[in-house]
Amino acid sequence: MITDSPAPVRASTAPRLHRPLMVAASVMSALVMASLFGMVVDDRMLLGESIWFKPFKFGLSFALYTATLAWLLSFPHRGSRITWWMGTAFAVTGIVDVGFIVTQASRGTFSHFNTETDAVNTIGQNVFMSGVIGLFVANVVIAVVLSWQRITDRPTGLAIRAGLFIAALGMAMAYLVGWTGRQQSTDAYGKPVELAAGHTVMPDQPLVRDGVGAMPVTHWSTVGGDLRIPHFLGMHGIQLLIIAALALAWFAPRVPWLRGERARAQVIAVLSLAYTALMAVLLWQALRGQPITRPDAATLTAFGVLVAATAAGVALVRYRAGRVEEVSAGAPRPEPVRPASR
Repeated sequence: MITDSPAPVRASTAPRLHRPLMVAASVMSALVMASLFGMVVDDRMLLGESIWFKPFKFGLSFALYTATLAWLLSFPHRGSRITWWMGTAFAVTGIVDVGFIVTQASRGTFSHFNTETDAVNTIGQNVFMSGVIGLFVANVVIAVVLSWQRITDRPTGLAIRAGLFIAALGMAMAYLVGWTGRQQSTDAYGKPVELAAGHTVMPDQPLVRDGVGAMPVTHWSTVGGDLRIPHFLGMHGIQLLIIAALALAWFAPRVPWLRGERARAQVIAVLSLAYTALMAVLLWQALRGQPITRPDAATLTAFGVLVAATAAGVALVRYRAGRVEEVSAGAPRPEPVRPASR
């Protein structure tokens, strides 16, 4: 008896997401939900905010970033073995570092800059500081490997590469907090705690405490410069640039000068430079001890110049793309080939 042979199974063409990074993203997402629950049922406070607010912020930030890394590493590329290991290192290190933040939160004390000499804090601080370096190195290696090759269309590829380097720059800015000097504070139980550094910069008050005059939701300082602002922008620039590339692709059929990949890639280049400049201006503002809510004339001038330069860059791209369209439209069409007479 002859039976039909089973149809061959086709190999799936769907991209395979980086599993360790997706595990990390799932863990961080669960932490976000647990932290929200903790903020409701646990009334302990640290620097004027719930002890679970910091785990919530870090969980959300790492969930977004690890999911983004997992997605971009799913594109076929050379050096995938190296990037896989770097992605795994990033995932493991992120879980360990954020785990220490959760541990300290549950203890009602500080995770960052804590100088207490108990065993949990001493070991945790050493692991934590080593992890910061590991996250930075893994991100830089991935950025370098992907920067020399094309893994997707030009605008999105440029957004990915620029975003990775901007993220590395944002991570590097975290080391500037040591400039703020030592701070005196109290934990969730009122016990005095000396911190080796902080996020708030006030040149005339070197011992200003973090959390004084904080903004709603973000808790950025409104009485001094806050180094967390450019750091935050750096960590999430890659998501914004990828969204910009996708938005440009969506507008392309409707906006003639955006139809070419080259024009859209040039717009992403302008936005990447503008975003990096914005981080520099915000860092300069913070280091001068100026709160984000009260910019002076110099800061406003810098913002104005940045906006004008960005608009001029986009206008130049539009002008050049329009010229290319005019040349293409005015080019003579090739005459049809006539069959040779016999």
